[in-house]
Amino acid sequence: MSIPFADLVTILPELLVVGVACLILVLDPITPTGKKDFLAWMSLGVLVVCALVTMTGFSGGAVAFSGLVVVDAYAAFWKMLLYLVSGLTILLSMSYLKEEKIDLAEYYAFVLLALAGMMVMVSGADLLTIYLGIELMSITLYIMAGFKRFEARSIEASAKYFVLGAFSSGILLYGISLLFGVTGSTRLTEIAAAVNGPALNDPLMLLALMLIIVGFGFKVAAVPFHMWTPDVYEGAPTSVTAFMAVASKAASFAAFLRVLLEAFGGVKPNWNVLILGVCLVTVALGNLVAIVQTNVKRMLAYSSIAHAGYALVGVVVAGWVGTAADISSRGVSSLMLYLAIYSFMTLGAFAMVAMLRKGGLEGEEIEDFSGLAKRHKGGAFLMLVFMISLAGIPPTAGFIGKFYLFMAAVNADLAWLAIFGLIFAAISAFYYLRIVMVMYMREPSPEQERNTRLVLSPQVSVVLAFALAGVVLLGIFPGPLVSIADLSVLSLSPVH
Repeated sequence: MSIPFADLVTILPELLVVGVACLILVLDPITPTGKKDFLAWMSLGVLVVCALVTMTGFSGGAVAFSGLVVVDAYAAFWKMLLYLVSGLTILLSMSYLKEEKIDLAEYYAFVLLALAGMMVMVSGADLLTIYLGIELMSITLYIMAGFKRFEARSIEASAKYFVLGAFSSGILLYGISLLFGVTGSTRLTEIAAAVNGPALNDPLMLLALMLIIVGFGFKVAAVPFHMWTPDVYEGAPTSVTAFMAVASKAASFAAFLRVLLEAFGGVKPNWNVLILGVCLVTVALGNLVAIVQTNVKRMLAYSSIAHAGYALVGVVVAGWVGTAADISSRGVSSLMLYLAIYSFMTLGAFAMVAMLRKGGLEGEEIEDFSGLAKRHKGGAFLMLVFMISLAGIPPTAGFIGKFYLFMAAVNADLAWLAIFGLIFAAISAFYYLRIVMVMYMREPSPEQERNTRLVLSPQVSVVLAFALAGVVLLGIFPGPLVSIADLSVLSLSPVH
């Protein structure tokens, strides 16, 4: 049976990304060692082409493969964000891989393959399509986490991520199978019709819903499914950690929202309280445990968990019973805005960690930043901006992101949830500003002065410039991004 040409055109960006990834794997063995940067630039080139193609998704929607894939404004928003994050990750990696002596061109193919999985996730209109995207993303990230093959902790990170990831994937697939048994379909629209009918009070439907939430909870690193996050973030190469912390989280939230709202939008009372409970414990545990960390990557790992909790506030608002349609939509759009802003400040923070070298190794401990302001004023200033943005201090974009999320909660008559978030946002300022204090108020030891340095390359400079521009400009002029997010939500009709 032939595949309609129109369907292939609909998934052209995915085909281009996978095609270039395979081409890189073919060209890698025959490309001279000194010229392999060409393969990284090829990766960036395909992302630019895909972005131009995807922009047409904002003006209309298309369905392909008999409803398995949908290309709408909602998917286009997430894909554009994923292209940007993947491009900045590739730029960051070009110099970082050389410093770490793991400059292998297949790395860029893995980035593209993971991106392809994420693109399938955000466009999936069928649970099995989304699951295939999750597996393509996850298996690639398992490999990338262990890319420092000569370091025991990197291999350990890969093994832990694989074992726990496989376990969560099994739970998710079991939930999908139970749901198919109850509803007779894995299509989101058909599931929505079934759960609002005969399957409404079926205990198996509720069990399937819980298992699906557990599976996605692992992917977004929500408590109590976060156990893998600190060890994997610490052991993986820093460029991979940045990619996981931003791109993987964004794609997982995008798919999670689509599943909850399009398949289970009519049974919000069955899942909104559960999501609320996960949100509360995620915000609390992520922030409290981050306080006692001394390793920057572990601290940012628990920070990432806390930010997943903040993002879940948007899911709670979108699913809160009795909330008007426009307020539910604002919950989704505020989550989209928040994750876009989170991408800039988190990528910037991890780029600074990747730049800091202690002897021949990465400077990952908070103490390694001691006196950085005296040795590298520009680097210290950039880290200052990223830290205060992560803490949500105005006039940075981090403040805008939290403001829109918490105001959405207030408008949904969940003012107490906004206050809860504000309290823990204030607590988070302690561990973010601790790094600022160490940089500006602590004298470096003689050994640190001799051995600690910042390695800056043109590619890393571009990453830092993009991150700084995003944090500053979106903090002052958030309107255009807010408008795009609001427009993108309209294609997610079950929000209403």
